[in-house]
This record gives sequence, C-alpha cells and structure tokens, in this order.
Amino acid sequence: MSTPTSTESPFLAACRRRPTGRRPVWFMRQAGRSLPEYRALREGVPMLTACRTPELITEITLQPVRRLGVDAAVLFSDIVVPLAAAGIDVDIQPGVGPVVAEPVRDAAAVAAIRPLAPDDVGYVRTAVRALVAELGDTPLIGFAGAPFTLASYLIEGGPSRSHARTKALMHGQPEVWHELCSRLAGIAGEFLKVQVAAGASAVQLFDSWAGALSAADYATFVAPHSAAVLRTVAQAAPQVPRIHFGVGTGHLLPAMAAAGANVVGVDWRTPLSAAAEAVGPERAVQGNLDPALLLAPWPVVADEVRRICAEGDQAAGHVFNLGHGVLPETDPDMLARVVDLVHQLPPA
Repeated sequence: MSTPTSTESPFLAACRRRPTGRRPVWFMRQAGRSLPEYRALREGVPMLTACRTPELITEITLQPVRRLGVDAAVLFSDIVVPLAAAGIDVDIQPGVGPVVAEPVRDAAAVAAIRPLAPDDVGYVRTAVRALVAELGDTPLIGFAGAPFTLASYLIEGGPSRSHARTKALMHGQPEVWHELCSRLAGIAGEFLKVQVAAGASAVQLFDSWAGALSAADYATFVAPHSAAVLRTVAQAAPQVPRIHFGVGTGHLLPAMAAAGANVVGVDWRTPLSAAAEAVGPERAVQGNLDPALLLAPWPVVADEVRRICAEGDQAAGHVFNLGHGVLPETDPDMLARVVDLVHQLPPA
C-alpha cells in the first residue's frame, strides 16, 4: 500500500484528532453539478462513462479544489461504479439515479454476484495516481457505498422512499440478506483498497439510506457488514482515516462509530455537540450545514457556519462539511465564501 504524502494537512490532522492550524473544510458532491465547468465537461457524456474515463475523473475531481480552495479533494465517482464493474447490469439514469435491470431478490441472484477484482476498476487506479500527483499536499478522499445502500438499490431496482422490498427481504430471508451484504461488503472493501493503494489519503463509506432503519435493525442487519468494509481498509492501510456517513442517522451515530470509523459524518438534523457526545472522544465529527441553506442570503449562511463551528469545537476533531451533498442550484461563489469563513474561524 502507498503511504499518503500529505500527513500534515489540516484535514488529516482533524481526522486524527490532532491540533490544526485552521479548521478544514470540504463538501460532499463538491465535484459536480453546481459547477458550470463540470456541466460543460459532462455535456453529452453519460455518468458511468465519465466515471470510467481517467481524464474526466481527474479533471472533475480537481475543479472544486481550484475554484473553492477546499482542504481535500473527493474522488469523482458513483457508489454503483464497483457494482457495474463486477458485472451487475446497472445504469445511472438522468433525473432518476441508479436503475438495476434485474433486481436481486433471491439466493440465486445473490450467488451470481461475483467479487470485484482490482483490474475491474483499473481506470480508478489510474485516475487516483494522476490526482495524487496533481494535488500535492491536498489530500484525496476515496469513497464507496455502504452494503445497506448498495443492497437497497439492487433489491428495489432503483431509488426508493420506503425501502419496503429491502426490509421485507431483510426480515423474511435473513440468510439471503446476510449473504448479499457480505458480497457487497467485499466489493466495497476492494474498491476502497484500490483507491488507497493508488494514493488516496482517506476514505468515506457513504450509507445514503441507513436512516430508514431502526437502531435494532441496523445493529443486526447492517453494522456487521459496514464494519467488514471499514476493517478491510484498516487492515490494509491503518494510517488512512475512515469516515462513516449516513443521512437521517442521528439515532445510529453510536453504532456507526463503533463499526470502525475514525470520523463520523453528521447530517444537518443532529447538532454536532450532541453528535460528539454520541460518538465519544475517540472519534472526530464531520458536518453539518444544511445544503439548502446555501440558497439563503449570506448573513444567514454566515451565522449558521459560525454556529456549526462552535458546536464542532466540542468534538475531539471537526471537519466542516455539509449535512449532505451540494445541491445543483448552489452558487459556487457561496461555497467559496463558506470556505473562506471557515478558514477564518480558529479551531478550538
């Protein structure tokens, strides 16, 4: 495994709960739809094609670093990229999201899911190496979708509000469920290993839909598989910080922390001070400005940024971020102003 070169960056220091010269900030979905240069580059290019083209991955990942001055880059990709690379027939449809041609709802379909080989995502390896060379001391964050969220897409056949089929299979066929999630944990873990081996300095495990579960269901059906992914990274590269993020997961924060995270991402619903207490002093927190507030006037945004930073000071370490991804209609100049203000506010 490659050793990250940017060990003294404010972002990595905060992840490791060390003193930082300034509070680090990056944004989920910073490499994407809010930037006019991204829209111009992506015009006429399908999402999965962009995610498989090293030159596009590299340029799109670099765009927000150049424009916004964030303290970390995040790899431009999608959570279904490793699924497609492993042979699953999935496409990302504009305005819809991931759509699976043949949903996975029985043992035979699960058995057909093969492991991910590193060469299946050689384009990611190539892009990460190019990015590390370009970024210098700015860390690159790799990421993958967590087993529950990947399983939900596969079972539902696409996005779902109720996750009804997912929960029905989880409870009605637990042996099928656990085998599916075990295979998905292997795929996600291998995907992250490829990124880390190529030079990614940190990783984020993104569990979009885990907030739809009760704490009991999460502990029984999800936590062991997310822990397996994070353990894979920890064993391969113990120096690489592991971020664990979910949406609507305030009630799950202690379990998500216990799954093996160094940093727990917090959405906008939970105050960072409460999150810090929930995850304990051994973990940093990340978050958590409501992305929608970036559409409000600057004085409103500035007040919220100051409040969140004050709450973050009560944690062992704080990485400023949004409580979910940047909305497409966000003005990039607003993002740049947030970065400047966060950098002006001294960390605790």
